[in-house]
Amino acid sequence: MTSPTPPVDAGTVPVCPRHPDRVAYVRCQRCGRPTCPECQRAAAVGVHCVDCVREAQSAVRSTTTVFGGKVRTGRPLVTFTLIALNVLVFLVEQLQGRPFINRWTFAPVLGDSEPWRFLTSAFLHDPGTLLHIGFNMYALWILGQFLEPVLGRWRFIAGYLLAALGGSVMVLLLASPDALSWRTGVYGASGAVFGLFGVIVVVLRRLKRDARSMLLVLALNAAIPFFVGNIAWQAHVGGFLVGLLLGVAFAYAPRPQQRAVSLVAVLGTGVLLVVLTGLTYALV
Repeated sequence: MTSPTPPVDAGTVPVCPRHPDRVAYVRCQRCGRPTCPECQRAAAVGVHCVDCVREAQSAVRSTTTVFGGKVRTGRPLVTFTLIALNVLVFLVEQLQGRPFINRWTFAPVLGDSEPWRFLTSAFLHDPGTLLHIGFNMYALWILGQFLEPVLGRWRFIAGYLLAALGGSVMVLLLASPDALSWRTGVYGASGAVFGLFGVIVVVLRRLKRDARSMLLVLALNAAIPFFVGNIAWQAHVGGFLVGLLLGVAFAYAPRPQQRAVSLVAVLGTGVLLVVLTGLTYALV
C-alpha cells in the first residue's frame, strides 16, 4: 500500500502553472515560468512551455503565393480528385450506359426544371471512346499542376466549377426554343477545361511569362469543332469567358485585398450566371 503524495508548497518550490501539484525546476526560455516534463517542448536553445509554443505558432503567418494561395507541398490534391471523379463517373457509364448519361446530361429544355444538370453534365463523357475523357483529363492534369499550386485550392476549384457552369449557361443562351438545339443534350468537361485555359492565359501574362504556346494549344482546340462534329463549341466559349473573368480577378487583385477580391469575383460570377439563366427562361 502506498501513502498519498503530500501537497506541494507553492511558496517554497517552483511548480508548473498548468499542473500546480508538480514540482518544476526547469523554466521556459521564453516566459521564464516553471514547466513540468509534460508541458516542456524542446527548442533550439533549452525548452519552451506549451503555452509559448502555441502562441508562437498562432503568430506565424502562413506563406502565400503571389496570387494569395496558401503554399502547399506535395501533389495537387484538387486536380487529382477531379480527375478521379471524372474517371469514376466514366466507369459507371460503362456499366449503366445511356440511361445514366440521359439522367444527368444538360439540355436547355430540362435546365429549368432540373437545374443540377448545368453542373452534373460536366462530369460525363462519351462512353464509346476514350478520346473524349482522355483529352479532357490530360488537359486538366497539365493545367491543374500549374494553376492549383499558384492560385491555391479554393480558387482553383471555384474556377473549375464556375467555368463548367458557364459552359452550360452559354449553351442555353445560344439555343433557340424553336430549334433542335433546345432539346439537344450536351456533356463533357470541356467547358471547365477551357475555363482553366482562360485563367492560365491571364496568369502567365501577369507573371510576364511567354503565353504563346498556351495560346497555340487553345487555338488548336478551338478549331476542332470546325472539323469534328457533335462538339458543343458554345460550352467552350462560355467556359473560356468565365475563366478569363476570374483570371483577371485572381491575378490582378491588390495583394492586401487578394482574398476579398477573389471572393467577390467568385460570388459575383456565380450570381451573374444564375441571373442570366433566370432571365433566359423567363423570356422563353
